[in-house]
Order: sequence, then C-alpha cells, then structure tokens
Amino acid sequence: MKYNSLVKKLSLSKDDLEEIKSAVGKAESKTSGEIVVALAPESSSYAFWELLASSLTSLLFLLCLLPLSSQINEWLGKMFWGKSDWYLVAFFLFCAVVMILAFYVLYNVPGFDRLVIPVGVRNVNVTRRALRCFMESGVYCTKNHSGILIYISYFENQVRIIADKGISQKISQDLWNLVADELSEGIAKGSVKEAFINAIEKCGDLLAENFPLENNGTSSAENGKENELNNSLIILEDEKWA
Repeated sequence: MKYNSLVKKLSLSKDDLEEIKSAVGKAESKTSGEIVVALAPESSSYAFWELLASSLTSLLFLLCLLPLSSQINEWLGKMFWGKSDWYLVAFFLFCAVVMILAFYVLYNVPGFDRLVIPVGVRNVNVTRRALRCFMESGVYCTKNHSGILIYISYFENQVRIIADKGISQKISQDLWNLVADELSEGIAKGSVKEAFINAIEKCGDLLAENFPLENNGTSSAENGKENELNNSLIILEDEKWA
C-alpha cells in the first residue's frame, strides 16, 4: 500500500499530519525524552498464509468432487468424443489451479485475509517490525537513551510502544501498553487524528513526569535542547519482509 493510499484510508489530511507533528513537538517541549510516531500498512508479507489457505480450501472442494468422478468422466467423454482417464486427471488439475488462484485473490481482499492469518503470527510480526523500526528510526541512540517509538500497523490494527532502556528503567511497560490499546481502539473507531494526538499527549505526560526538562521556565529551544529525531508521522512503504 502506497503512502497516499494509506493516508486516504485513514482520512488524514495535510492539516491533520501537521497537527500530529505539532503534538509531538509540544509533548517533547516538556521532557528531555524523544517521541517518534511510525505507521506501517502491514508488518509483514502474509503471502505464504494466503497461499496455504487457498490451497487447503481448493483441496477441500476437490475432495467434495471425488464422489462425482464417474459423472464428470461421462460428461467429459461427451465433450471430447470418447472417454479417457486422462480427461478426468486433466479436469481435476485444471480445477485445482483455477481454484487456488481464485481463492488466493479472495484471501487478499481486506477482511477475508484476516480470517486466514493466525492471530499469533500477526502479533509476532508486528512486534518484530516495531523493533526493526525502533532501530532504523534511531530511537535507540538518543543521547540519554530516553526515546520512545509509537508504532502502528494498519492491517493488523495493532500498536506497539517501545521505550529505550533509559525510560524502561523508570516507566513500566504496562503503562505504555494501556496507551497503545487506547490508540488501537481509537483508530478502529475512525477517530484517527484524535487517537494519535491523545496517545502522543499521554506519552508526553509520562515522559515529563519521569524525565522533566530542567529549563527553569524557558522553552526547549531557549534551553538548548536538541530535537534529535523527526517529529513528523513516519509512514512506511510496503516491503517484502522476512
């Protein structure tokens, strides 16, 4: 899924993206921590599971046709001027190929694809992709190791919040999970921009409470705090992930 397609599906306008960026900047102005927000169309390529499901479904249909083999062979004999066992074999092979392709297309339709991909597989892939994004976005290498990643995977409708070691020593992962669950629910309900901003604000409050910006009332810019990471919503492109 391309950038524009994903933004359109989530009904995010340019103004909405700017508001999300501003929310990150505002949250960071109260803390020495850094916040990165990333959105992915999906966390893995699930082609294997879709192909497996289409193959098994096709096999089930072919098994249902087996009791009708004699009738099918007789019909094929009328169609091709004479009976032959090869006609029946070719018929079943043809049906197998057509049905696998048809069901593969069906299982790529949003809604149907979620039915054939195990929940456990989705959970693991989202976590792996979030950890990969944590490394690629540079959250792991801030000066004070006080960065967090808010990672949203659209297809799986899951959110992961990963905190660097400097933060995880003070803030329980359970608190981040509560914010992640609330963000996921908000996106599912269609309140995308509001859910993003609310999650960013809550993360900012948690960081400000545990990692306050000691600026004596001045702004982060006046205090010389360096903005180490991008405040904009990072939208990842599709890839063929391992």
